[in-house]
Amino acid sequence: MRFGVLGPVAAWTDDGRPVRIPDLKVRALLADLLANEGRPVSADRLIDDLWGERLPRNPLATLQTRVSQLRRALEEAEPGARALVVSQRPGYLLRGGAVDAVRFRELAARGRAAADPAERSALLGEALELWRGEPYADFADAEFARAEVTRLAEERLAVLEDRAEARLALGEHDALTADLADLVERHPLRERLRAVHLRALYRSGRQTEALAAYAELRERLADELGLDPGPELASLHEAILRQDPSLAPGRPRGNLPAPVTDLIGRDGAVAGVRALLGTSRMVTLVGPGGVGKTSLALETARALDPPDGAWLVELAGLDRGSRTGAADVVANALGARDDRVPLPERLRGKRLLLLLDNCEHVVEQVAALAADLLRAAPDLRILATSQEPLGISGEALWPVAPLDPPDAERLFAERAAAVAPGFALTGDNAGAVASICRRLDGIPLALELAATRVRAVGVHELAARLDDRFGVLVAGRRDAPARQRTLRAMIDWSWEPLTGAERVVLRRLAVPADGCGLPAAEEVCAAPGVDVLDTLARLVDRSLVVAGPRYRLLESVRAYALERLHEAGEADEIRRRHLAWNVALAERAAPRLYGRDQREWLERLDAEDANLRAVLDSAPPAEALRLVNALSWYWFLRGRVLEARRALERALARGGDLPGAVEARVWLAGFSLLTSDGTDERARGAAVRAAETEIDDPGTRAWTRWFLGFAHRGFGDLDVTADLVGRALETFRARNDRWGVAAALSVRATIARARSDLAAARRDASEARGLFREVGDRWGGLHAAGTLADVAEIAGDYPEAARLHRESLRMAEELGLWAQVSFSLSGLGRIHLLTGDADTADALHERARRLAVAQSNLVAEHYADVGLALAARRRGALDRAEGILARWLPWIRKVDGEPGLPLVLTELGFVAQGRGDVGRARALHEDALAAARRIGDPRAIAHALEGMAGATVLAGDAATAVRLLDEATALRASVDAPLPEAERGDVDRVRAAVRALTDRDARRYSDGR
Repeated sequence: MRFGVLGPVAAWTDDGRPVRIPDLKVRALLADLLANEGRPVSADRLIDDLWGERLPRNPLATLQTRVSQLRRALEEAEPGARALVVSQRPGYLLRGGAVDAVRFRELAARGRAAADPAERSALLGEALELWRGEPYADFADAEFARAEVTRLAEERLAVLEDRAEARLALGEHDALTADLADLVERHPLRERLRAVHLRALYRSGRQTEALAAYAELRERLADELGLDPGPELASLHEAILRQDPSLAPGRPRGNLPAPVTDLIGRDGAVAGVRALLGTSRMVTLVGPGGVGKTSLALETARALDPPDGAWLVELAGLDRGSRTGAADVVANALGARDDRVPLPERLRGKRLLLLLDNCEHVVEQVAALAADLLRAAPDLRILATSQEPLGISGEALWPVAPLDPPDAERLFAERAAAVAPGFALTGDNAGAVASICRRLDGIPLALELAATRVRAVGVHELAARLDDRFGVLVAGRRDAPARQRTLRAMIDWSWEPLTGAERVVLRRLAVPADGCGLPAAEEVCAAPGVDVLDTLARLVDRSLVVAGPRYRLLESVRAYALERLHEAGEADEIRRRHLAWNVALAERAAPRLYGRDQREWLERLDAEDANLRAVLDSAPPAEALRLVNALSWYWFLRGRVLEARRALERALARGGDLPGAVEARVWLAGFSLLTSDGTDERARGAAVRAAETEIDDPGTRAWTRWFLGFAHRGFGDLDVTADLVGRALETFRARNDRWGVAAALSVRATIARARSDLAAARRDASEARGLFREVGDRWGGLHAAGTLADVAEIAGDYPEAARLHRESLRMAEELGLWAQVSFSLSGLGRIHLLTGDADTADALHERARRLAVAQSNLVAEHYADVGLALAARRRGALDRAEGILARWLPWIRKVDGEPGLPLVLTELGFVAQGRGDVGRARALHEDALAAARRIGDPRAIAHALEGMAGATVLAGDAATAVRLLDEATALRASVDAPLPEAERGDVDRVRAAVRALTDRDARRYSDGR
C-alpha cells in the first residue's frame, strides 16, 4: 500500500490503483495517522483532532467505527492491508506502507550527496516530481497537520534551491531564468534562491536585469525587515558589477539537443549501451531505418555526460563521394575550425564522447576517420548510429530492435494524443492500435507517422488502410529531415546505397510470406552472377533483412520490396519459383511424417506454414492438388482438420478431374467424417468405390481403406470399420508394410475395446505399439498406448492406465499433437475420477475441453465434457451434470457409435433418479439399454442394466431389480470388466433399496397383511 501527503491525502495499492476512502472523517483519521509518521496517537487526541468541540454522542465508539471503516477501505483495495492500522496503547498508529514524503526525503538526501551535478539534478528532480500540490492539501488548516505542512513546504523550497544550483552547474542558465521567475516572485526574501536567480540572469547575458533584481531585493529587505542583504549576496552583487570572470559559465560541454519528447521503451537499452561504452571505446547502434537509433544514442550520451562533453555529429547530409567530408563535419561540430592542427591531434587528451549519427551512407570514410581518432585519442569514446557496422577494430555492436508490443502501443497512444487531444487507449480501440503497431513492426518512426493520421481518420480507419501504407503515412513532422517525413522516404534512404545484387535479392525475398530458410532463399532469389548467401549477409549487416534460423523482412520493407519487384517485372517468375519450392518441400515431407523423422518434419512444415498457406491460395489447380495431398497427413497430425477439409474442397472444386483428385477425395471423405456427425456415409462410400476402381497400386488402396476405416471408427456400425481395416491389414501384411500393419492393428484394437473384447484389444494394441516403435512413429505409438490405457482402466488397473496416459501425454506435447493431448488429459481425468480425486479430474477435463475446442475436435470435446458431467453428478450437482449431457444429446444421437450414447443416456437417467423422477429415469435407462445393445458393447449394456435396476427399485419392484443387477454382473464377468469403484456406490444404493423393500414385504407377510 502507498500513501500520499504531498498534495491531497491519498492512498494507492501497490499496482497503482487508487483506494477510495469513503468519508471525510475517515480521511481525516488517515491524514492524522500519516502526519504522526508511525508514532502512536492517543484516542483522546484523535477525537479532539477529528471533532474538536463538536463531539459525537459516544466519541470513543464513533472513533472505533471510523477506524473500522478505514481498515475496511484498505482491506477491500488490498487484502491484508487492514493490518496497517494498529491498535496500540494509548490509541492507534499507521505501521507500514510507503509514504511519498518519506520517499521525497530519501531522494533529496541522495541528491545532495551526489558529486556529479547531472546525477544530483536528476535525483532532486525525481524527488520534486512526487509533489501533486500543497502538502496535506485537503487538511492544511487542521491543527494536527499544521506543523508537518510547514516543515514539508520548507523542505520542498530547499530542494528547489538545491536543484537550481545543480542545473546552474550544468550550464542550464537560460532555462533557469524562466523557471525561477515565478518562484522568486512567491518567495522574494529567500536569499539563496535570489543568488541562484542572479547568477542565471548574469550568465544568460542579462547583467542589467540581475542588478535590478538585487536592488529590488535590497529595498524589500529594508522596508519589510529593516535588514541588508547577507554577505554572500552582497559579494555576488559586487562580482556582477566587476563582471568577475569567476561568474562566467564554463565552456560548453557538448551540443546535444534538449529532448522534445520522452524516449519510450528504451530504459534497459540506455543502461546497456552505457555499460558497453564502459568496456568498449566504440559502440555502434545498428538497426533498420526509423527504429530509434538516434534517440537511443542521444539519451545515452546525455546520461554519460563526460568531462569534455558529448558532441553530436550529424552525417546524413554528407556527400558520399567526398574523401575528407567526415573529418570536416566532426571538426565543425566541435568548433575546431583551425586547419593547421589535424583533428586527431586536437582530440588527444580530451575525455569526450563523439556521437556519429547516420553513418550508413558514408560508412567507409567514417570507419577510416573513427579508426584514426581512436588511435590518436586514448580517452575518446565514439557512439555511432548506422544501419550497418563500421567494421573496425575495437567496435562493439548494439542491435536496436523494434519496440515490444506494450511499448509500441504506449508510444503510438502518446503521439496520437499529442495531435488528437483526448485520445487514449480504450477497450474499443485497443485492438485497432495493437494491429497498427504489429503491422508497422513496432518501428518508432512508422508509429509516429501513423499517429499523425489519427486526428483525421481515427485508429480503426487507419488500421484498415495500412495495405496502402505508403499512401497513408505521408504526413511527418515539418522539423524532421526529409528522409523521416514519409514512410516511403524512410525506406528510400536505405534502398539508395544498395548494389545491384543487393537490390535483386531484397526485392525477391519479399515473395515468401513469412521469410524462408537459406535453401529456399537461394532458389527463389537466384540470379546470374549473384552469390545469394554473401548478398544476404550484406543485407543483414545493412539491417534490411532480419536474420535467424530464417531470413525475413519487416512488413513495411516487404511492402516496399514488392513494389520494386513489380517495377522490375519479376513478380510472376519469382512467385512460380516460390510455389515450386513449397510443393517440392511438402512432397518431400509427406513420407517422412510416418517414421523416425516425424518430429523434425512437423517442425519444418510448421516453420513454413505461412508460406504454404499463401502458395496454396494462389496455386494453379494441378499444383493445388499436389499440395493438399502432400499436406493432409500433416494437417491431421496437427489437429487442423477443418482447415484440411476446406483446402481439399477448394482444390477439388478447381481440379476435380485432374491427377491426384481421387486421393484428395479420399482425404476429404475421411476429414468429413472426423469433422461432422459421422453420418457422411455417401462421401465415404464414394471414396471407397473410387479408390477400389481408380487406384492401381495395392499399397495405396490398402492405405485408403485404413484411413477411411480409421475416420469411420466410432461412428455408426463398427462392422463397416472392421471390414475396411481388416482388408487393409491383409494387404499390409502381404506387402510387409510394418507401419500399415501397426496402423491397422491399432484401429482393430479400438474396435475390440468398444466390443469389450479386452484380450483382443490388449493383444492388437501391444503388437501395434511395438511395430510403431520399430518404425519410429511416435503418433502411432501414443495412439496404441491410449488403447492399452483404456483396457487397463476397464480391467481396474488404474496405476497402469495412469502411467500409459502420462506417457502418451508427454509424447503428444513434445510433438505438438494437441488433439491427442486433449484425449490423454481426459484419460488421466477419468483415472482421477475413478480413484476419488474429483477436483484433479475436473482440472484435467477442463484443460482437455479447452484444447478440443481450439482444435474443433467434437469427439475430444465430448469426451472431456462427459468427464465433467460424471464428476458433477457424483457430487450431487445434478443441474450442472444434466446441462452438460443434454447439450451433447442431439449430436450423439446422430453419431450412435463409440462416442457413447448409452453412457450419456444412463447418466441422465441417474440424474432423474437423483431427483426422484422415476418415470423419466426408467425411460432414459430403457433408451440407454437399447442403444447399448445396438452397438453390442457388454459394458455399456451392463451399465444401462444397473441404471434400469435403480429405476425399477424406486418403482417398488425389488425382484426385477435383483434380476437386472444379476444380469449386469454376469455381463461384466464375461468380459473381465469389473464394476469401477467410483460406480459401485450407485449399485450399492440399489442393493440397499432392494433389501429394504424385501424386509418390508417380509414384515407385511408376518403381520398377516
